[in-house]
Amino acid sequence: MTADFTMTIPIASRLAHTGEYYFSRKLRELAALNAAGANIISLGIGSPDLPPHPSVVEALAKSAALPNAHGYQSYQGTPALRGAMADFYQRHYGVALAPATEILPLLGSKEGLMHIGMTFLEAGDAVLIPNPGYPTYRAVAEICGAEVREYDLTAASGWLPDLDALAQTDLSRVKLMLVNYPHMPTGAAAGLPFLTRLVEFAKAHEILLVHDNPYGFILNETPPVSLLAVPGAREVAIELNSLSKSHNMAGWRVGLLAGRADVIADVLRFKSNMDSGMFLPVQQAAVAALALGNDWFTELNATYRARRTLVVALLRALGCDPAPGQAGLFIWAAVPAGFADGYALSDAVLAEAGVFITPGGIFGSNGNGYIRASLCQPEGLLREALARVQEWKKERRAERSEVSLPQE
Repeated sequence: MTADFTMTIPIASRLAHTGEYYFSRKLRELAALNAAGANIISLGIGSPDLPPHPSVVEALAKSAALPNAHGYQSYQGTPALRGAMADFYQRHYGVALAPATEILPLLGSKEGLMHIGMTFLEAGDAVLIPNPGYPTYRAVAEICGAEVREYDLTAASGWLPDLDALAQTDLSRVKLMLVNYPHMPTGAAAGLPFLTRLVEFAKAHEILLVHDNPYGFILNETPPVSLLAVPGAREVAIELNSLSKSHNMAGWRVGLLAGRADVIADVLRFKSNMDSGMFLPVQQAAVAALALGNDWFTELNATYRARRTLVVALLRALGCDPAPGQAGLFIWAAVPAGFADGYALSDAVLAEAGVFITPGGIFGSNGNGYIRASLCQPEGLLREALARVQEWKKERRAERSEVSLPQE
């Protein structure tokens, strides 16, 4: 064998249309810029910077100190965790779930999306995914060999799908429809009347609804809603939820799948071959988190409300006008005149002001004219980001740039 020999290992065809996750690449780029001294302020990813409640950390530490807490755990999670998840659903959504059969703890809901896809999808199947929407929805469908069919979401429709128009298309091969309300990236909410229509649509076309529901407790102007609260939804819907955003536990990787017992059992069949159970101290900590009262969410939202004021001011300084009433950890706003799309504005602000804002196009073609800013930075950094953007705007005006920005 020669010294310059290099073996080529072709990747599997299932990855032919799936690149590295956008934020995986972007965070690496931002890290390189910071290593070179750039001091970038990132308003990109929605990773809560706040800690969990002290009782959650205490439960983790107490359990981790036990000598028998470090072995393999059940693929279905402990009865205590499933019970806490069921209690949470009953208390906050008015949804009764059987802990033993209708709840499956997950290592984060992103894992759950892949488990669902691998359980139910194969070549020849089709999946309805939102445009714009969470990029992982498309990736899961593609990796599982299914056909991706986008359904349009627009500002004019309140970022809700046109179910009547969808019903006029050929849905015979559609097996799953992914929905997400409050919606990411737009922050749009969907009330019970729309969710009821959605359930009726799924029944009429024999489609399994997969509702991704991690944002209901963050800056939501209406009480959190579970799709499973809709009469008849259990027949056609399952729901993913997560403690990442609602309880500041993104890195802890605690999620759940809830719904019909036979569907949960099918997903467990795949999951049990892919991973092991969640670390016991993390499960004990999740039990403590799920038991927190409404005062936890009141305090959390007070922090995010103050941050939202600063982020909205920053976006308006860019010439954007964010729509009111958005829920979740982000603010979504249309790109002002003078920029081709969200990528152009994002690149300019990053290069010239040292602030990163996510281009809306990463969420689908209907997001091309938008940007998304995260609330997951402390107020001090948000004030600094606002000051940088305001100074950048002044400098561009002074230089009589060709970029058109609105007058103050």
